[in-house]
Amino acid sequence: MIAPSELRANATAKLEDARLLLGHGRYDGCAYIGGYAIELALKARVCNTLKWKGFPESKSEFAKLTSFRTHDLEVLSLLSGADDVISPQYVAEWSLIKGWKPEIRYKGVGTTLEEDAHLFFKAVEILLKQL
Repeated sequence: MIAPSELRANATAKLEDARLLLGHGRYDGCAYIGGYAIELALKARVCNTLKWKGFPESKSEFAKLTSFRTHDLEVLSLLSGADDVISPQYVAEWSLIKGWKPEIRYKGVGTTLEEDAHLFFKAVEILLKQL
């Protein structure tokens, strides 16, 4: 199990990684890592909402919790209860973020435009403060 505090620390670290990538023109990496920051924060919130001591990490820990074994940010938002906060108040930011998938790592270099990366990063930064 991964403790919520560790998930939050990892989310903060991923945000800083995304910031560095953005600053060095690595826009694809910024979007990829920024999405993981949101995923980690949502998983920490799932733990808090469900009063879990940690989020399942191994295959055996997920055995009876397969619906929680996801990278889908919309599903995690619903499971965490964050949807009530994010959807009505941060529509623009959530619209940029919610479609993120880890499979974007397979897209070609240069897929994420500079302007899009800046908007995505700003949305991640704002949403992380709410999660």
